[in-house]
Amino acid sequence: MEYEFRTQRRVEFAETDMAGILHFSNFYRYMEEAEHAFFRSLGLSVHPHGSSGELGWVRAEAACRFLQPLRYEDIVDIHVLVTEKRSKSITYAFVFSKAGIEVARGSMAVVCITKSEGEGLRAIPMPANVDAAIQVAPTEVLDSQR
Repeated sequence: MEYEFRTQRRVEFAETDMAGILHFSNFYRYMEEAEHAFFRSLGLSVHPHGSSGELGWVRAEAACRFLQPLRYEDIVDIHVLVTEKRSKSITYAFVFSKAGIEVARGSMAVVCITKSEGEGLRAIPMPANVDAAIQVAPTEVLDSQR
């Protein structure tokens, strides 16, 4: 069972504003990309093929605190921690850093849903393989990130 994941990416020109700074909205994209990479690292998918109905993970809440700007071609390290897990949802904390210096901190809560014809979206318990693969980070790890 895993509770953390680390990934890295480069800030692309198209992601910056007129000042050459990463546009704030991209931090939310980066969080989602990191979540998807976390699932893939566990041999999972956030949208498994062949599931009955359409299974997915909707964003129930997302927040980000910006501490320092990122600029075009900066390499950003993204640390993902699972801070809470319930039968139908997972909450993550994200720490963004550049060269070991924290530049932003985010969080995102996602809910497992199914989409079926005529019923719309409905929260459901997460699949057993996801539940078995992901756990909440130990208290000492969570405390060290505050």
